[in-house]
Amino acid sequence: MPDIQNTSFTLHGFTPYQEKAGEDYMSDAQKKHFKSLLLAWKRELMEEVDRTVSHMKDEAANFPDPADRASQEEEFSLELRTRDRERKLIKKIDKTLEVLESDDYGYCDTCGVEIGIRRLEARPTATQCVDCKTLAEIKEKQIGG
Repeated sequence: MPDIQNTSFTLHGFTPYQEKAGEDYMSDAQKKHFKSLLLAWKRELMEEVDRTVSHMKDEAANFPDPADRASQEEEFSLELRTRDRERKLIKKIDKTLEVLESDDYGYCDTCGVEIGIRRLEARPTATQCVDCKTLAEIKEKQIGG
């Protein structure tokens, strides 16, 4: 089985953060890493929004065939729903950047423990540790059915 810590992979064009021995959690270097990660992710999302607008302008046509017109409208509707989710994600990224500046980033909103570098790299906007998030999901399933 390969050693995961020595496996190189990229996330939004970034390599995983390599912690130094004795380094404090959320050191300046770690904060800089996550700020760069969040800004790159936001930039990617904004570029996708621009591509969608261009695509919709270029592809917009008034098809005489109702089936063709319906297909195009459905395609545009799916694209717009995706962009709406991404717009909400951009807001979440902006909020996370504010938290990062206030030195509260990387700590669970529920219990206050460190969320962890690897979890934050997988989900940079995470606000809960794995344990609290798992409990919240279990409670949500029990209440929601």
